[in-house]
Amino acid sequence: MVTDAPARGACDARAATLEERARRALDGVVDPELDEPITDLGFVRSVRAHGDHRLTVHLRLPTSFCSPNFAYLMASDAKDALTALPGVAAVTVLLDDHHDSDLINRGLAADAGYRGTFGAEAQDSLDELRLVFRRKAHAAAMERALTALLRQDPALTEEALHGIVLGDLPASGATRALLRRREALGLGTAPSDPAMVDDRGEAYPPGEIPLRLRFARSVRLSIDGNAHFCRGLLRTRYPDSAPDQAPRREDTTAPSHSSSERELTP
Repeated sequence: MVTDAPARGACDARAATLEERARRALDGVVDPELDEPITDLGFVRSVRAHGDHRLTVHLRLPTSFCSPNFAYLMASDAKDALTALPGVAAVTVLLDDHHDSDLINRGLAADAGYRGTFGAEAQDSLDELRLVFRRKAHAAAMERALTALLRQDPALTEEALHGIVLGDLPASGATRALLRRREALGLGTAPSDPAMVDDRGEAYPPGEIPLRLRFARSVRLSIDGNAHFCRGLLRTRYPDSAPDQAPRREDTTAPSHSSSERELTP
């Protein structure tokens, strides 16, 4: 018994280290619709290491009827992120309490892919779905960064944003988030690249800037509102999930919603 104790303690320490590595990897898995890590949203129910090489992760969602496309995408991305960890030999990702849990869990276990999991129901490509939401995430990140810049400099007009380049933006969470979203879309991230661009990376004409900024704001408010709503639903469904949730990481630099917030006009 005495000789077994150190070995057991060492194994527990290694397991804890693997679980920590796993949670860090899951920080990079994003809900495509809410544009936030599943860890911050509280969607990771548990992470368990078995020895040094195997992981089991349980995921949960705000409702049992969340979109199967999004549910599968997050679960599949989670498995990919964990499988890529050095030294990990086996990963089991289980989606709990969803109306398609059995189907999705079987597909993940068999590495069947999206179409192999859903068969004839998989009408749209996951790549197309990712692209749609990456573009929305970019628009929201662009609005956060540029509206923060407008609030910092009252002399700066919306039309003048046409001349703002990425190098003009302050070093902040909002700017870093914008650069990540641009990189995900294959858009330029050089300091000399224009900050206010369309989905192809083309700068908008000065006269269109106010309207485009207002549209980007509507996208950002929709994403943030949905995320807030889903956090609340998750806490209602799983009261123990509250400690696992964290605010959006760029919120410290996001524009406020007070009556004094600068209005955008078309």
